Amino acid sequence: MAGTGVHTELAKRRRAVLPDWVATYYDEPIEIERGEGRHVWDAEGNRYLDFFGGILTTMTEHALPAVTAAVSEQAGRILHSSTLYLNRPMIELGERVAELSGIEDPRVFFTSSGTEANDTALLLATGYRGSNQVLALRNSYHGRSFSALAITGNRAWSPTSLSPVQTAYVHGSRRRGTKLAELSDEAFIDACAEDLEDVLGQLHGNVACLIAEPIQGVGGFAVPPDGLFARFKEILDRYGILWISDEVQTGWGRTGEHFWGWQAHGGSGSPDLMTFAKGLGNGMSIGGVVASAEIMNSIEVSSLSTFGGSPVTTAGALANLDHLLAHDLQGNALRVGSVLRGELEKARERLPIVADVRGKGLMLGVELARPDTGAPDPAAATRVLEETRRGGLLIGKGGLDNNVLRIAPPLSLTEQEARDGGAVLVDALARAQE
Repeated sequence: MAGTGVHTELAKRRRAVLPDWVATYYDEPIEIERGEGRHVWDAEGNRYLDFFGGILTTMTEHALPAVTAAVSEQAGRILHSSTLYLNRPMIELGERVAELSGIEDPRVFFTSSGTEANDTALLLATGYRGSNQVLALRNSYHGRSFSALAITGNRAWSPTSLSPVQTAYVHGSRRRGTKLAELSDEAFIDACAEDLEDVLGQLHGNVACLIAEPIQGVGGFAVPPDGLFARFKEILDRYGILWISDEVQTGWGRTGEHFWGWQAHGGSGSPDLMTFAKGLGNGMSIGGVVASAEIMNSIEVSSLSTFGGSPVTTAGALANLDHLLAHDLQGNALRVGSVLRGELEKARERLPIVADVRGKGLMLGVELARPDTGAPDPAAATRVLEETRRGGLLIGKGGLDNNVLRIAPPLSLTEQEARDGGAVLVDALARAQE
């Protein structure tokens, strides 16, 4: 693709002012200058089909006119007031989210990010239960704050062993590369339930909560069998332990088959708390927690949020949510996601480098491994990222060993775009294998 040196100069300035540990993609990082629909353009004029949406955040489409208009109109009135004052867009969005949540007698608290949402959920659960003991899944990721990192089970993202909570990790989503890999779904659920019981037997009785992503995001789109969390909830309910479903990446219909990731697991009830973020704002900074009134109102001190639920972000999020529901983008994620997955599954048959294709809807992971040993191949994943960029396609990567390609386009992706992007990705996989 053509280049003018704009990116080189900007990358140099970035290195001089930002921390080394703030990662960028590509040997030669790019500046995304504008977007429209499912495409973006960089500062050197190159056009890309976006299969990552700014880390699963551009949920509907880039520059969605309804969102742009709502943000512009609200910004022309007032940008900010805080939760100390009544805020009509925040209240209206709270009503919509509460109605869609599936949680009984729901209350909604808005934050500025998914990290802050998970922080708030931990605060609620540990305070309500009077315990700092928390259960999390191995290979998990819940944000980059001190308390969110304390429940992160993925070594690539956890920079410290210091912790404000006592965390115990249980099996749940990651299968490939473990001794549970060859088990059937039913046997896997049995093994994970036994593991949960065993871990609970080693703790000091009063455990606050289990926090889990229905599909692990940063962990490489690791997918548990349907029904796992319903089984977990049966066990947790016996002990009075709360279940927090981290829907930051799985919410709003991305998985196609359900509006929330937890709904794939059936069972007798919803989570006790649910966190959300990313896609709701379509690029604006928003997150939040939904919990029953009993749990949400259990905090007996004063609190507020300076930026959570700001008029501008909630007005834009309302427009974005309305568009999502009016155009059945959940249904589109299911239909178009199956097309894209089909292209990847066909390619897997002739590309030994592809160890696994997994996910649901428009949340798909492609795990890469060395054909000769089966060992994770992060170098191949990096090569594929470079090749797809050269081919005009943006994707992500993750996983415990950083060897999983993460594919999560805006939910309005067309079938033709799925085939076009799939062809670029398959070609990049073939080149990486060579």
